Amino acid sequence: MSKKAVMLVNLGTPKTPIKKDVKAYLRIFLSDPRVIKTPDILWQPILHMLVLPERPQKSAKLYQSIWRKDGSPLLIYAKKQQAFLQERLPGIVVEIAMSYSHPRIFETLNQLLAQGIDNLTVIPLYPQYSGTTVGSIFDEVMRFFIKSDKIIDLHFVHSFCDHPAYISYYADKIKKQLNKTPVDALLFSYHGIPLSYQEDGDPYAKECLRTTETIMQKIGDIPFYQTFQSRFGSKEWLKPATDVIMKNLPHWGVKKIMVVTPGFVADCLETLVEIEIENKAYFMENGGKVFEYIRPFNDDEKFADLLADLVKR
Repeated sequence: MSKKAVMLVNLGTPKTPIKKDVKAYLRIFLSDPRVIKTPDILWQPILHMLVLPERPQKSAKLYQSIWRKDGSPLLIYAKKQQAFLQERLPGIVVEIAMSYSHPRIFETLNQLLAQGIDNLTVIPLYPQYSGTTVGSIFDEVMRFFIKSDKIIDLHFVHSFCDHPAYISYYADKIKKQLNKTPVDALLFSYHGIPLSYQEDGDPYAKECLRTTETIMQKIGDIPFYQTFQSRFGSKEWLKPATDVIMKNLPHWGVKKIMVVTPGFVADCLETLVEIEIENKAYFMENGGKVFEYIRPFNDDEKFADLLADLVKR
């Protein structure tokens, strides 16, 4: 009889918010050729001589500002959703893995195979597909099995950018908050990628737009913007940039804004600092009056319902 498992995979997080651990995390993350497509012979000297000597100190301070007593928010929420999903799938083993921190993908796979798992569903916790995220997870899983004499049944969730439960979750939260706090417009902010990746065929921007438009079909007639955040490096990234739009909105007459981040399933550095602190400040300093932030799933059990549906499909 087949023994099934589900592996939930997210980006990862430093072990602790101290500089040493942040540096170790960034070294792995920024060495992924799916994330940084510059040839190693050019990129690795830049990474080790310019990026890693400077960036970890700044990033550590940011992580310290969001760190909780029980650890990183991203890992805390991942563990809670793992437990919720396990309750919904009692006959299936549910584990988590991280692309760039423990438990690493290969560690979780080894653990599952040791339990005799022969049927595995891999769910990257990214609603929209990008080669930088979902593609990287696919690569890692394939690398694990490429030299193995035993290949198990694998099921890989590509994306869930327009899954009905996912769309309804955000649409319902937005409508509920709009009834409490009317605003002039909505802003959907997604993590960005370099423009060249899209030109090479990455469908990420199209899937983000599909999410935004599908949610808006349920919201109705209210102005909205779609932007991209978290630029890194000197390359041109997807536009418009979240910070640029935030600074301009009050000058365009948008004094009350509601921000949604549907590309994230849990709050993390990019939402708790970049959105709630930095971009809120840009908006308010330029004349904004009301800034509302719609949180992602975090520890809401509705996300586990969505994940269970993906497994059953």
